[in-house]
Amino acid sequence: MTSMWNDQGVKFPVTILQVEDCQVTANIKTPKPDHSVYHAVQVAACNKNAKATTRQMLGHFSKAKVSPKRYVKEFPVSADAHIPVGTTLSAIHFVPGQYVDCVAKSIGKGFQGVMKRWGFHGLAASHGVSISHRSAGSTGNHQDPGRVFPGKKMAGRMGGTQVTVQNLAVVRVDSALNLIYVRGQVPGVDNAPVYVRDAKKIMAVAQHNAVKGLKEKILPKGVDDLPFPAGTVELAKALPPIIEAPAYRRSPFVPPE
Repeated sequence: MTSMWNDQGVKFPVTILQVEDCQVTANIKTPKPDHSVYHAVQVAACNKNAKATTRQMLGHFSKAKVSPKRYVKEFPVSADAHIPVGTTLSAIHFVPGQYVDCVAKSIGKGFQGVMKRWGFHGLAASHGVSISHRSAGSTGNHQDPGRVFPGKKMAGRMGGTQVTVQNLAVVRVDSALNLIYVRGQVPGVDNAPVYVRDAKKIMAVAQHNAVKGLKEKILPKGVDDLPFPAGTVELAKALPPIIEAPAYRRSPFVPPE
C-alpha cells in the first residue's frame, strides 16, 4: 500500500496490484439446465516451473500454447466477450475510473479469543471476576433448549478465509510495469494472488440501465467507450504508459458557493 494525491490535492490510500504473465488458456461454453449457456474466459497467471506442474496441467497449457502457470481462474463473461486463447493480458484491461471487486485469502490470525475475533468488550474489571476479564462469559441456556445454538460467536480460528472487498475504484493504470492502483485496501498478505473482477453490484446497475436504454449510465463517468479485445499488449502499446482517473468530486479546499 501507498498514498496518492489527486488533481485536487487530496491524499488517499491505494493498493498496487501487478498483472504478472496473465494469459488466456481457454474459452468455456457450458449448457445449463434452463437451456441457457454459461460463458467464461479461463485466465492463468504467474509462470511456474514445468517440473512442479502435473502432467494433466502441462497438457492443458501446451494445448493453449502458453507456459505453465501457477494460478488458473475463470471469469464469467457475455457470449460476445470471448478472447482468443493464448492472448496476453495487460493492466490496461482495467479502465481508470471503473470499480472492481478484489477477492483474496485474508491474513490468518490463528486461534483467537472472542474479544479479538468478534469485538466483545470482555467482563468487568471488578470484584469477583478474578482472571476472567477476557473470557466470553456464559454461552449456554436453561435446560430448555439445553444446548449452545450453532453459529454462536465463540473463540476459534480467525482469518485465513476468502474475503471479497467490493466497489474499489481504479485510480491509475501503469501498462509499462503492468500495475493497477486500486483505491483502498485488499485482503491478503504481500505477494499473494488477488482476483480482480468488475464490481458485481455496479455491473448489476449498469445492466439494468442497459435494459432501460439509458446508454449514458452504462459506462463509468468520463468513459466513452471500451476497447475489444480489452487489455491486450498491442492495445497497451497504442496508449500512454500511465493513465490516471481524474477526481470527479468537488474540491474540499474550495468553499461552496
